[in-house]
Amino acid sequence: MQAKLILLAAGMLAAVATQAGALKVTVLDKEGKPVPDAVVVLAPAAPGAPKPLPTHVTISQEKMRFVPAVSLVAVGAQATFVNNDPWEHHVRASAAGLHSFDDAPGGGFELRLDGKAAGKPAAVAEGRFDKAGPVLLGCHLHASMKAHVFVSDTPWAALSDDSGQASFEAVPEGLVRIKVWQADQLLDLPPQQLTLTAAPAAASVQLQVVPRRRRV
Repeated sequence: MQAKLILLAAGMLAAVATQAGALKVTVLDKEGKPVPDAVVVLAPAAPGAPKPLPTHVTISQEKMRFVPAVSLVAVGAQATFVNNDPWEHHVRASAAGLHSFDDAPGGGFELRLDGKAAGKPAAVAEGRFDKAGPVLLGCHLHASMKAHVFVSDTPWAALSDDSGQASFEAVPEGLVRIKVWQADQLLDLPPQQLTLTAAPAAASVQLQVVPRRRRV
């Protein structure tokens, strides 16, 4: 009897294992080159068990830039802004692209950070991302400073790496919808659909633009 139970449990585990697979999505620009820092969002047929997204992010201001240039967080995530420059900076968080927060409560925020004095700790300020969607970060004093935070209401989201790839594990079998957001792609791309099995799968999405190169 015990042997039968062990075999039954092993069979159930095998059945569960066949219900999920790996998926790699490659994001390409208009010229076919890989695009880093694009956000890939999945809508699988079943809930699955994805890794949770970060609920906290640290964004620094260094050499007149926001670092990192793109962050991916969950709705409600807390942000810590750190000014490592010797001059004052602002942080203005507002909806990116063609959308707006329409003055909705919790939709955006503004902060001010003093410059870092020699031998002193950097100034720090806190903000919270309470609304799903892409957020543009800017500085009133330095118009060239821009960064983005993508606030996702689903954990099925990932940033593409330097090779343009976003990787997902244990994606449930069946139909999955793939959407891509990229800061310079102002018009939403139509979602792609893919039917997954337990075998590893790959897909590619091509932007309609060539993203601007970030200043280093």
